[in-house]
Amino acid sequence: QVQFVESGGGLVQPGGSLRLSCTVSRSIFSINAMGWYRQARGKQRELVADITTAGSTDYLDSVKGRFTISRDNAKNTLYLQMNSLKPEDTAVYYCNHGLGLPLYSWGQGTQVTVSS
Repeated sequence: QVQFVESGGGLVQPGGSLRLSCTVSRSIFSINAMGWYRQARGKQRELVADITTAGSTDYLDSVKGRFTISRDNAKNTLYLQMNSLKPEDTAVYYCNHGLGLPLYSWGQGTQVTVSS
């Protein structure tokens, strides 16, 4: 069983930045793709970004150029650097297997609120 602990969320003003971290309970080296998902209130969860073991990345159109996903296999940790945040980025952010295939149980997520 794989478990995720997300952290780094908070309240930030529009235009601000946050760096999210996701610590995984086992080696992520063997997980072919890891992803960040988000769920805004009243909306379905959506894939924001993912990264393969080869380092190939993909992003939701609305976050391209603002968000950067990375992974540290040695630390079993996934990151999401979020810049130029907008109110519409407000959501609970989760990590899981990528490619739109969340194969594992969800963690508690981390709340990101973008508001002035």
